[in-house]
Amino acid sequence: MADDEAPIEEQAEVEVEVEAEVQAEVEAEVEAEVQAEAVVEEVVEEVEVAVEAEAAEEAAEEEVAEEAVEEEVVAELEEAEEAEAKAEKKAAKEKSVPGADLEVDIVVEGDGNSPQSSLDPFADDAEVVVVEVEEPVADEPIAATIKLAADARYTATGKRKRAVARVILKPGKGEYLINGRSIDDFFPRPALQRNIRQPLEAVGFEDKMDVIARMHGGGVSAQAGALRHGISRALLEADPNLRGALKSRGFLTRDARAKERKKAGLKKARKRPQFSKR
Repeated sequence: MADDEAPIEEQAEVEVEVEAEVQAEVEAEVEAEVQAEAVVEEVVEEVEVAVEAEAAEEAAEEEVAEEAVEEEVVAELEEAEEAEAKAEKKAAKEKSVPGADLEVDIVVEGDGNSPQSSLDPFADDAEVVVVEVEEPVADEPIAATIKLAADARYTATGKRKRAVARVILKPGKGEYLINGRSIDDFFPRPALQRNIRQPLEAVGFEDKMDVIARMHGGGVSAQAGALRHGISRALLEADPNLRGALKSRGFLTRDARAKERKKAGLKKARKRPQFSKR
């Protein structure tokens, strides 16, 4: 009997263990299903959030596009309105020209039937005065009475800036000798040569007198001005009656213009250094 009871107890224990294992497996499966459902729910939530974000971005882009289109339409309307306003202004200006709609009424001079003559009782007796404008006459040579003896010498000194010219006029063929050199060699610029020849050409002695000059100081332009000044003064020595004519042409005026001196603290006479705040 005792031997039969022992296997029965062992079978009961085995059954209990099997039931416990089955129950544990069931519980594990339930927990796995719960975890799987939780993961699925999280994935679904993430997908929903992503879809909502994409929908929001698309809505924002659509709004921006609509606003841009509206702005373009408004800009086009404004441009059209401005163009219309400009066209209206031009049309108004064209229409507002005084007398544009009037017909041209040409009245022959001396006609007594003109409206002005009918209004003016003295129109028949009035005389038309024609004013003639004289055209400027070219400078003619000055009438000079210079006695050109063979040994005649007329000396003078001319100045311009820092240049000094000691001039001697004598009878000749119109040659210029400046510091032992010809005028073409000493003053190669045609403009300076014309300025130098002006006094003798104005008097009419450009082919009857030679010029001998000694120059020092100044530059080329200043020396040319000094030489012209000296020639004019020498002509005045030859004939004092030429003073008015030479002075009116500006040949006797000593040009006092000169380079202004540099000031302390400045780069040149008036040029200042660049301002620096710091």
